[in-house]
Amino acid sequence: MSSTAVKIQSAKPLSDSAGIFSSFQQRTVILCLLLVAATLAVYNPVNRNAFVNFDDDHYITGNPHVLAGLHWSTVKWAFTNYYEANWHPLTWISHAFDVQLFGRNPVGHHYTNVVLHALNAVLLFLLLQSATGFTWRSLMVAALFALHPVNVESVAWGSERKNVLSMMFLLLALQTYGWYSRRPGTARYVLVAALFACGLMSKPQVITLPFLLLLWDYWPLRRLFDSTSGPRTSKVRALLLEKLPLFLMSLASAVVTMQAQKAGGAIHSPILYPFRLRLENAIVSYSRYIGKAFWPTQLSPLYPHPLDLLRVWQVIASAIGLLLVTTVVIRHWRRGYLVTGWFWFLGALVPMIGLVQVGEQAMADRYAYLPFVGLFVMVCWEASEWAETKKVPAAWLAVPALAAIAALGALTYRQIGYWRDSETLWSYALRVTSVHSYKAHFNLAVTYDAEGRYDEAVQQFREAIDPRDDDPRIHLGLGIYDQRHGHGQQAIEEFQAVLRLSSDTAMQADAFSNMGAAYQQLHDYTRAKANFAEALRLDPNKAAALVGMGLLAQKSGDLEQAIAQYSRAMSVEPTAVGYVLLARTQEQAGHSTEAKAAMEKAKQLTNDLDQARRMADELLAY
Repeated sequence: MSSTAVKIQSAKPLSDSAGIFSSFQQRTVILCLLLVAATLAVYNPVNRNAFVNFDDDHYITGNPHVLAGLHWSTVKWAFTNYYEANWHPLTWISHAFDVQLFGRNPVGHHYTNVVLHALNAVLLFLLLQSATGFTWRSLMVAALFALHPVNVESVAWGSERKNVLSMMFLLLALQTYGWYSRRPGTARYVLVAALFACGLMSKPQVITLPFLLLLWDYWPLRRLFDSTSGPRTSKVRALLLEKLPLFLMSLASAVVTMQAQKAGGAIHSPILYPFRLRLENAIVSYSRYIGKAFWPTQLSPLYPHPLDLLRVWQVIASAIGLLLVTTVVIRHWRRGYLVTGWFWFLGALVPMIGLVQVGEQAMADRYAYLPFVGLFVMVCWEASEWAETKKVPAAWLAVPALAAIAALGALTYRQIGYWRDSETLWSYALRVTSVHSYKAHFNLAVTYDAEGRYDEAVQQFREAIDPRDDDPRIHLGLGIYDQRHGHGQQAIEEFQAVLRLSSDTAMQADAFSNMGAAYQQLHDYTRAKANFAEALRLDPNKAAALVGMGLLAQKSGDLEQAIAQYSRAMSVEPTAVGYVLLARTQEQAGHSTEAKAAMEKAKQLTNDLDQARRMADELLAY
């Protein structure tokens, strides 16, 4: 038996427990505080970051349920909806709680993620220390986890609250499982299952926990072993049976997740992503993840799927590399940390590796948040074992360790800056991705459009057109651009393309509403009214369509109907331009008091009332 197999039986190996503090508990507390301080210091730049148009607009800033704050209605909605192709009620509740505390200020939302990440680093340190008895190795794994730049996406991105939250519950479940393993009992098992359930309700990436627990049984808990022999088949069967309720929970979560993603249209067609291409990408992605772990540069918020661009040699080389490492690990099965670490990495990535294609990405930094723990364990334990074998002084080993942590911290600090705002993020993504990123071009186009930089926006929209996967949102953006520049007929053709390509009622309502405005520009008021009416049939609260109907009513002289439409639109989506239109109609109808009240509301909504008046004039001119 190797030295490691013997040492892990000890609660606190002498070679690793002697140190600068006489009290083990005091040392643990101080090291935890150092972990937290280092994490908070490196991640402090998030206080300069805004929300980005990469799910933040759907998860937080444009989600009316979250923006309502934490109420019973929010909790009910969180548990009963597949919003944004996900079922993760605890994540929605967490976002709503942030809104309750911080409103729409992104700083509070980002800092909550940072605090949860720091807590996860501490939990990982305590978990490994309590399970193995090694303090400094455990601390190094936790420090790598805390400061590795690949985790920036999970922390600096507001919408990835689900990653840090689910990881917290998984680490708590593992810690509780260690407590259960020392004296198995129903109450302790139920607590493990409850924490697992909370993790699944935060993000289903933790679905692999039962498998990870079996690895934990192998090492460091060694529940699969007799005192001197290898794993016993009888113990394997007993431990598998013990995990059966947890595996059933995983199965239930998988079914719910697939239903949610199908309902939201997140699972892509097997025609565009046939299984052969998905399998090839999965094999290569495993190797690319390992590369990112050891050389974390060119990190991107989006790695476009290569589809058929992968070379045969890349797939074969990656497969051979993975098989070689697996063979070496199995041959050295007595080094339990190698077995647990390697299969933790492989297994934890399975749900996100792309065998079922969700989204357009080939891989994602956020998917490495849990799996990389396995690689960190392998590296830290193997380096320490080598140092002990070669009798390398601990101080000498500390020098490269501290240098690695400092280098990773510097890279993380820089990486956080790329998440400052949408333009910075997507401009950076286009610089570092070798495969043409249609999604990055699209998101940059949306950013330019929101800033009124329409010429730059349309250039990016055209770059975003994927000939293999026509995206209706791109046609919607191009149509809006044509409409703003007075090209009404071209705009109508783009909006009709949206209706052909999309079955989503919200997008169809957008298309009909904008098409109504385009017909209004062309003075075809009959078709304009028909399109506004269809938009309102699909979405009765479509503010733009309500304003369009108000404009048509005002033009025809039906002032009371116009007032009714404008008022309803402002109750749904108040804008300065809308209140200016309402004020003018009230004034035309002889309602001077109501007109003044509407104009006061317009003033409250803008710092440039003259601009709002000019925009209202333009709308009334059609």
